[in-house]
Amino acid sequence: MHEKEIYEDNLYDDDGKRGKSPLIYIIAVFLILLLSVMIFPHYGVKLDPRPDKVPTLEEVMVFDYNLSNETRTLKSREDFLDFVVPQSPFVKTTANKIVSIACQGERVCHAKAIYYFVRDNFDYIADPVNFEYVEMPQDFMVGGGGDCESGTLFLANLLEAVGIDTQLVFIPGHAFIRAKIPEALNKYKRDGWVYLDWTCKNCAFGEIPKENIDAYTTFLDVN
Repeated sequence: MHEKEIYEDNLYDDDGKRGKSPLIYIIAVFLILLLSVMIFPHYGVKLDPRPDKVPTLEEVMVFDYNLSNETRTLKSREDFLDFVVPQSPFVKTTANKIVSIACQGERVCHAKAIYYFVRDNFDYIADPVNFEYVEMPQDFMVGGGGDCESGTLFLANLLEAVGIDTQLVFIPGHAFIRAKIPEALNKYKRDGWVYLDWTCKNCAFGEIPKENIDAYTTFLDVN
């Protein structure tokens, strides 16, 4: 039997019907793989977007900001809400500047950019002994740092200014925030919230120090 006859015999199944050449299956698999390469990278970015860069303080602080000269007495934790002013031109402009430099429009990217901006550009600075000092957002930014409450309020202000709901989180001797970001991957969440502690310089997005995870915790909604 000639090679041509053998090849033609292989094109027919046991019932004598003409079968499909293996080449057709190879081409089909190739086309599927090609479409996957073209489509999934696009949607992969949407699933877990990352900032293109983390802006520096100099890139964001393009205007001269005057200190607020405001001091307030804190009688209860609810008084912290007096420092949440996401609608102020300073806060809104600052938040917009951060996310416009870092992202292409995704809320998860916005949250990451703002968190890393605060974590990487500001220092933890303790308050005077026996005195609880909380800065307004522009004072914190001009000063380059503050204690955990001041930085936490600054972070909450920026996130709220781009439409991300937050709560203040209090544990003994410390404060941080948690943010409601439904689009974020579950690996970033605890109890449906993304926890963010700007004072933890080696904590990635959604991480807090292990010793704080099981601490006695209270929450304060900033809305």
